[in-house]
Amino acid sequence: MTETEKHFAELAASIPEAQQGKMFGALCLKAPNGKAFLLSKNGNIAIKLSGEFLEEALALNGASIFEPSEGKKMNGWVQIPDEHQSRWKNFAESALAEVEKIGKKPSKSK
Repeated sequence: MTETEKHFAELAASIPEAQQGKMFGALCLKAPNGKAFLLSKNGNIAIKLSGEFLEEALALNGASIFEPSEGKKMNGWVQIPDEHQSRWKNFAESALAEVEKIGKKPSKSK
């Protein structure tokens, strides 16, 4: 298990209402409404932020707008390097609160 995977697991355990899942082939955390708010990819996390939390995260050394594939930036998602893992929980809690305001995904009917 890499350091990032270890930190991700610790973070997931510290947010009991979050559900683990997959997004872009990476481990992610989802709110009870099914909306993803954090994922672990390439030794970093990517997290959905807004407002002052978005600005604060982007000011961290090495942080950038998340690109799941080169040239495809995801608005509101910030990639934060593992060196800032002590800040991850604060950002994660903010992200969870924001995505919980979004309506639940409708189930697909056949």
